[in-house]
Amino acid sequence: MFTPKIPPPDTAPTPATSLVQPLTGITHTPACTCHHTPAALTAPAPVTPARPAVQLTPGSLVVAAAGGTAVVLIIGTVLVSMLLATAITAASVAICAVVLRSLLHRPNNR
Repeated sequence: MFTPKIPPPDTAPTPATSLVQPLTGITHTPACTCHHTPAALTAPAPVTPARPAVQLTPGSLVVAAAGGTAVVLIIGTVLVSMLLATAITAASVAICAVVLRSLLHRPNNR
């Protein structure tokens, strides 16, 4: 029940190698009249010579180091500014809470 059902391999002839007969009984020749051999159709792809994927020169290493440093500095600046904004917001909320508490507990001293 849980085993996969594998269909039998396709044994139908390909239209390029034989005549196609539709249900009407009329015989048609294949549209491709080229004389391809199966070996020509399955020729291996040309092999590219082996070489390193990335070739680094001293100039490109300097550019990569400078770019990495710039990225780290920008991300650090953004994170520090977000932390500073959070600290300022927390301090202002705390001051507002203290002022509201003092106003609510002593209504006669306004």
